[in-house]
Amino acid sequence: MSVEKISMYHKMSVGTAYSKVILVGEHAVVHGQPAIAIPFPLIGVESTVEPIEGDIYVDSELYQGLLHEAPKALKGVADTIYQTLEQLELPKQGLFICIKSSIPPGKGLGSSASVAIAIVKSLFNYAGETYTNQDLLPLANISESYAHGAPSGIDSLAIASPCPIWYQKDEAAKEIVPETDFHFVVADTGQMADTKTAVSTVKQMLKFAPKKVYTQVERIGELTHMAKESLEQSSKQLLGFVLDEAQKELEALGVSNASLNRLIRSAKKEGALGAKLTGGGNGGCIIALARNEMHAIQIGEKLKKIGAAAVWPFVLPKQSES
Repeated sequence: MSVEKISMYHKMSVGTAYSKVILVGEHAVVHGQPAIAIPFPLIGVESTVEPIEGDIYVDSELYQGLLHEAPKALKGVADTIYQTLEQLELPKQGLFICIKSSIPPGKGLGSSASVAIAIVKSLFNYAGETYTNQDLLPLANISESYAHGAPSGIDSLAIASPCPIWYQKDEAAKEIVPETDFHFVVADTGQMADTKTAVSTVKQMLKFAPKKVYTQVERIGELTHMAKESLEQSSKQLLGFVLDEAQKELEALGVSNASLNRLIRSAKKEGALGAKLTGGGNGGCIIALARNEMHAIQIGEKLKKIGAAAVWPFVLPKQSES
């Protein structure tokens, strides 16, 4: 199908969103414990909106075509678009929406939330309306509900935040101010993570062994408090300990697997201060803490050699109180 763009008073409008990494607290956060997410600006999403004749047309890596004919996998995205347009009192037609993402989907890096936030931002910009996180998050979470079942909300919140956040269900998120640079490596196993299934697995375990699972969930909560302390007090050794201990609990919850464990072991052999899965698990990515920038590059090279699909050394910079 050819899409003919038309000239209107609207200019092309753009919305962008970066990725996120959960440092510690995944799965436990669904059950009321805190979690910490950190910004991951190396990869992201750009959504552009332009006027066209006819129905809404979407151009993305996953689908090119009319929005109302989009496959079931994109129903969350479609509903986000329709509800955003309804909120903005714009007609549900006459738009060309182009979505470009460098975030690998299904890897626990917040791909679905980033796509949703970028789209919502681009539509608000198209309408000439300003927005706050209070506008973005409910709309982004429409898409998240399709992607993850009953999302904690941490993905959307973290992606909309410029700094590390402390998140706990039913409480206001708080910013965390790191007192030194922390160097990390994120590595992709090459396997898709299924957050929805992993969350369901933990819920099933809660039914059959509630005491054991709640003990593990509470331990992850304790570790999250320790991680916050380590960021605020520049303690890389403590944070490394936290990452290792959190991985033990996640393995016990059944959300790690051989591909994740292999990358984690390799990072540790290369001297990583700590390493764990990040996100839903059972595939997806790991995060490892390095001593410094050169060490992060060294760990990344090692992980590439043993078959990591992608590696991203990055720094969480020291931040000043705003």
